[in-house]
Amino acid sequence: MKVFIVGANGQIGKHLVTLMKDHPTLEAVAMIRDEAQANFFENIGAKTVVCDLEDDVNAIAKAARGCDAIVFTAGSGPHTGKDKTLMVDLDGAVKTIEAAKQASIDRFVMISSFDTTREAIQAANESFAPYVIAKHYADEWLRATDLQHTIIHPGLLTNDDGTGNITAAPTVERDEVPRVDVAKVILTCLESDATIGKEFQVVKGETKVGEAIQGL
Repeated sequence: MKVFIVGANGQIGKHLVTLMKDHPTLEAVAMIRDEAQANFFENIGAKTVVCDLEDDVNAIAKAARGCDAIVFTAGSGPHTGKDKTLMVDLDGAVKTIEAAKQASIDRFVMISSFDTTREAIQAANESFAPYVIAKHYADEWLRATDLQHTIIHPGLLTNDDGTGNITAAPTVERDEVPRVDVAKVILTCLESDATIGKEFQVVKGETKVGEAIQGL
């Protein structure tokens, strides 16, 4: 299965591509915004495609064509303004969903925010609310499609060493989770058709990733 990774140059994306390097059935195709970002991926033997998430749907569909699944791990980051949040976390996500349909790619894994409910929007502070709103509507757009989707809601992301152990359920207590363990969760979801149609929160825990995902 060829997996088109949007946001591949981000931290979760790089972990995911690295995990897939020697995978027997999954092959990463890293979407990068600039050719200058290619070195990391070339050094581990991963394919790259240059495409900007702010391009139109046709450009994203062209870049993804030939792949069997899409993982959306892109994010505007905590230090950008509301404009970038709108362009990347909402418009970029929706364009990628539409590009998947245009390129006849059925499988779609979305990395969302921990809580994108209407209640979470109302509770968010002024600086964080635009991000939650963007993720809320991107998730809604994906749910409304016929794509074979999985929506992952990670807790507070850290750069701690991964343990390979998590807690995953439709609702869990808010906590941290290492980015590398989120990448392992994505990989496990791609390996299992049983995760199609599933949506869950994930934080650090005591259960092996495979066992936790199997138990959803």
